[in-house]
Amino acid sequence: MDMGIVNPGFLTIYDEIPKDLLEICENALWNRDPESTEKLLEYAQTHGKDSVAKGEEEEWRSHSVTERLKHALVKGITKYVVEDTEEARLDKEKYPRPLNVIEGPLMDGMSVVGDLFGAGKMFLPQVIKSARVMKKAVAHLIPFMDQERIENLEKMGHAGDADDSDIYNGTIVIATVKGDVHDIGKNIVGVVLGCNNYKVVDLGVMTPCEKIIEAAIREKADVVGLSGLITPSLDEMIHVAKEMERAGLKTPLLIGGATTSKTHTAVKIAPRYTQPVIHCLDASRSVVVVSNLLDKGLRDDFVEEVVEEYDEIREDHYDSLKDRRYLSLEDARSKGHKIEWALPENLPPKPNMVGHKVYEDIDLNQVLPYIDWNPFFQVWQLRGKYPNRGYPKLFNDATVGEEARRIFDEAQVMLRDLINNHRIRASAIVSILPANAKGDDIVVYKDESRTEIAGVYYGLRQQAEKDKESNDPYMCLSDFIAPDSTGIPDYIGSIAASAGFGVDELARKYEADNDDYSAIMVKALADRFAEALTEKLHQDMRRELWGFAPNESLETQDLLSIKYQGIRPAPGYPSQPDHAEKSTMWKLGNIHETTGIELTESLMMHPGASVCALVFAHPKSSYFAVGKITREQIEDYASRKNTTVDEAETWLRPILSYDV
Repeated sequence: MDMGIVNPGFLTIYDEIPKDLLEICENALWNRDPESTEKLLEYAQTHGKDSVAKGEEEEWRSHSVTERLKHALVKGITKYVVEDTEEARLDKEKYPRPLNVIEGPLMDGMSVVGDLFGAGKMFLPQVIKSARVMKKAVAHLIPFMDQERIENLEKMGHAGDADDSDIYNGTIVIATVKGDVHDIGKNIVGVVLGCNNYKVVDLGVMTPCEKIIEAAIREKADVVGLSGLITPSLDEMIHVAKEMERAGLKTPLLIGGATTSKTHTAVKIAPRYTQPVIHCLDASRSVVVVSNLLDKGLRDDFVEEVVEEYDEIREDHYDSLKDRRYLSLEDARSKGHKIEWALPENLPPKPNMVGHKVYEDIDLNQVLPYIDWNPFFQVWQLRGKYPNRGYPKLFNDATVGEEARRIFDEAQVMLRDLINNHRIRASAIVSILPANAKGDDIVVYKDESRTEIAGVYYGLRQQAEKDKESNDPYMCLSDFIAPDSTGIPDYIGSIAASAGFGVDELARKYEADNDDYSAIMVKALADRFAEALTEKLHQDMRRELWGFAPNESLETQDLLSIKYQGIRPAPGYPSQPDHAEKSTMWKLGNIHETTGIELTESLMMHPGASVCALVFAHPKSSYFAVGKITREQIEDYASRKNTTVDEAETWLRPILSYDV
């Protein structure tokens, strides 16, 4: 053989290749049989796409309806599920009631799915496809169950029918907390729990505390799950725990989300609620935790183990605070990142554009080359092992490679549909404004005359003492902007971008069709578009709008590895952990009115697939984490912002070096 053409989308497991085909292929590859070509052609003619599909279809379609439903659930096939479910429903001898179809073949199939997922033999995308099949089957049965219930009520008065909740392993109420709009992780947890026969009551996003408590009581919840992405959500979770305690609830509380951690859960949330409070790292872990909590034989030992672990975490946390040393704010400032601004190589570059540029209905085709696919696979919990950890090496991983390739190919189909049929929209604004540093803050001027202040970005400085051998500076973002005392004109940039317009509506449409898989997929792709759009706009700023790197020609991987000049830190992240700084950005750029991107009361961006960042041009600017800060700096920060210490502590609670 001189050449072979492979479609990786059709890669299959080696052991599942038919033995006769395997023998022909191996003989062709190793040149063992001079008639290999003829045999391959003959095999293709008799086992081609049409004949194979028909043969496979006939094989599993010839099984009993129970086996067909089980096969459809395990394989995620929706094509025949309604007709098979109806066939089962009509078999009154075997399934006298519609509910029996759910309790029998559908739950049996989902039990297989749950077992395979728990054993690592099925992956998250496959589980969500199985859930799609299950939901379509149940949706078909619901009208018949409602009709049966009404008939029973008429016959028996208010005695009615048996409670359908009896078929579930338990009831779980889940919600994204007040002020937070991200729900991909929560939705995945809901699907996975549903696949394990739990009744999931999803309250959606931006859910007020009282609504969560009301639902927990109304639904007689066995477990409540809280999700959140941004740091203000951590405080809201503490508030919910306090209110659950005040309401006298006895329901275990699960905590999850990107900014949550086992330490924060143990130190800040668990002490506020006398019932079990447990941090869940991902969807697969949630099933283990819930099953342990609801198993009477396992619960006490499990809870005792968690309590002991969290006691140790709290003790270690407070011990570490005692050992940690901090510089005074004055000392930290004196050891800040010093740039000799008068040197020619350190003079700030003058931008080609000063002001704002708004982008509407952006062509997403231009954004495609900038997509970072690694977070996409993280959403689906597809993680390769060294040396195949990242995209595209992930496709070579022996365990997850095949499923990663399959879901990637399916993503490309949806991606083309989103773009070609204009199902989602993107808009953005880029700003480059006159600015100078004043202490730890960055003063932004209305125009080049620099006589009138338009706004101020407030900065936070590192205070945690570094190693004695280290000469590293104690940094603040203002270090990268020329101080006003130098008389040197400098500038600050910003980007706000969203690819989320239309996403929520599209996701709701999929969910209404019982298609959680597509709902999660569209949100995951929108997030990738938003990040990619920001990457492209930042490059446009460096090359053209600011123009300090006109000849930059970096590959996508180099961009993602931050090999360009400058940085783009986001408010609420390590270099400036205060989400409240977004308000200044929105005011300076009139962002809500010009782009449609709004801020929630917790300063979360809506639509969810949105990104914002400050842009620094200086070649010596670099990323850093502020880390823990002292009350002295909080008081100074609050004074400069003309706000209360309590307010500052609320927004910066995760980085406080002391307890509030």
